[in-house]
Amino acid sequence: MYYFIVNRNSRSGKGKKIWEKIEEELKRSGTAYEAYLTQRPGDAKKFAKELSEGKKKMPGTIVAVGGDGTVNEVLDGLCCERTIPFGYIPAGSGNDLARSLKLPQSPRKALQHILSPKGYRLIDYGVVSYGSEEVSHRRFAVSSGMGFDAAVCHEILYSKTKKKLAPYHMGKMVYLAVGLKRLILAKPVTGYLILDGMRKVEFNHIYFISTHIHPYEGGGFRFAPNADCTDGLLDVSVFNSDSKKKLFAVLVHAYIGNRKKGKGLRSFQCHEVRMHVDTPVPVHVDGESCYSQTDLEIRCISKQICMIV
Repeated sequence: MYYFIVNRNSRSGKGKKIWEKIEEELKRSGTAYEAYLTQRPGDAKKFAKELSEGKKKMPGTIVAVGGDGTVNEVLDGLCCERTIPFGYIPAGSGNDLARSLKLPQSPRKALQHILSPKGYRLIDYGVVSYGSEEVSHRRFAVSSGMGFDAAVCHEILYSKTKKKLAPYHMGKMVYLAVGLKRLILAKPVTGYLILDGMRKVEFNHIYFISTHIHPYEGGGFRFAPNADCTDGLLDVSVFNSDSKKKLFAVLVHAYIGNRKKGKGLRSFQCHEVRMHVDTPVPVHVDGESCYSQTDLEIRCISKQICMIV
């Protein structure tokens, strides 16, 4: 049995057409399936929790249909104490998880890939903890970040322009426009990292800190080219510089896939990391908002997701 958790509003509504095509294929092939259609934020998490915890002997596969945000919600609700096959049909704007795992970008090919899997892979995920009075925990599949990249994600989430341009396949233009706007408005902060509870690294002029399970984020920016989703480690990238021009250069290098890091970008590997900045800055998990924070704790959970690859 296949349990599809579907975000029909992904890619500003294109997810609905993608699901209709997928459902046609399922009916044509006679595949046994159930569909759970999200209506509002949090539904995908609720469905995943009910499916993985409620059906103790559920013989089947959970499939997320949507973008990285949909995968994030499903992961956040999934009962990871049990091995449940997990498939992904990319139907979002960024699709960084599919890009990193080299999954088919075509929904029909992705469906066939899931119905006739060539293999499974146990992959890592991350957990972010934040909040001073009441601590919240959020899982992430791809990356989490604070600062510039999270500010872009926050604005994209609520962009009316993106919704208007999506039918014309100009979503990337919105990302570019918001990115340039946030680049102009970006202000550096001071802070530090504590890696694996032992090594403290202090920084001035921090523009962003990104923590990766997979190499890509933000629709194709490769800030962590060496990230390996099976090594049990977080790849942490910090950009700090007294020159904002260098940030622009780093973004260009990351987008075109140039292996040069760019001046000001430092990289670390660890099992867990604590972050502190002196001024609250936006935080994201897989492009979803965690509001603005000064302190984060992030750890890697090794090989707990059984992914169809």
